[in-house]
Amino acid sequence: MEEVAIRQMLEDKGFIDEPVSPQVNLVEEIQRLKREKNAVILGHFYITPELQDISDFLGDSLALARKAQETDADVIVFLGVHFMAETAKILNPDKKVIIPDLKAGCSLAESAPKEAFAKFKAEHPDHKVISYINCTADIKTLSDVIVTSSNAKKIVDSFPEDAKLIFAPDKNLGNYLNSQTGRDMVLWDGACMVHEKYSLERILELMDENPDAEFIAHPECEKPVLMVAKYVGSTTALLNYVQQHEAKKFIVATESGILHQMQKACPDKVFIPAPSIDSTCGCNDCTYMKLNTVQKLYLALKHERPEINLDADTIEKAKAPILRMLELS
Repeated sequence: MEEVAIRQMLEDKGFIDEPVSPQVNLVEEIQRLKREKNAVILGHFYITPELQDISDFLGDSLALARKAQETDADVIVFLGVHFMAETAKILNPDKKVIIPDLKAGCSLAESAPKEAFAKFKAEHPDHKVISYINCTADIKTLSDVIVTSSNAKKIVDSFPEDAKLIFAPDKNLGNYLNSQTGRDMVLWDGACMVHEKYSLERILELMDENPDAEFIAHPECEKPVLMVAKYVGSTTALLNYVQQHEAKKFIVATESGILHQMQKACPDKVFIPAPSIDSTCGCNDCTYMKLNTVQKLYLALKHERPEINLDADTIEKAKAPILRMLELS
């Protein structure tokens, strides 16, 4: 396929839409292309189980940022969403970073447009900016330090008690951190559509139906949901928790992709996805994460597109707060 045609497809759809013969063993071809191109596949816990099993390294945002910093691969394929691939590019400006679908965005990252956030920051000129990694490269350039849900409390605690702080873009995580640290950080009004849609009423009903189950939740959930959780933690922390505790049944309030790893780690335990307000399937999925597919991964590796590109100034300004996070972690 000619380069011009590929570019046009990417512009129109955000991914390469090319017919693939059913005789092609996609997994075998992905492995072959990966070897030929010295590529590494980094996957987030929220992608589909089949993609999790293909990934060379699977982790949460903090672990993936570390792995992206350490890799010696020539090509980084990111199975996640756009801001994660951007972070990999910021840490590896000389490497090619590709993502199977450019439209795999993030509702939380999109809730903080650069111009609006810059104005918000200007209204608080004496505040340091702590930004959750779930933000665009543009917001990272306006930040003093980046955090993930795994290290957020530690990094917030590293600031003097009287420091004036802005936390963005997730108000739910910010509220949770304020409650855990005794801070009064100024919060940007953003949220994740997956973690905001949990139904407290349906969760309480599910807890009544399963009195032997522990309810655990990600701190991006709203405060009423967190208040009834037995344990609140990052994606990796939740995975570790179910492995270390004796309970045999868990109700889990985060993107349902993590249940695949929980079940693999604890085949003798039962994991129930917490229900959302409008869910008919009893789970809560990130539609952006699920834009990643095995066929898109194959075509992305084959053509080394769609590629993440950032200008040098953005990379330089966004890299500093990410490196500070990695140092503090």
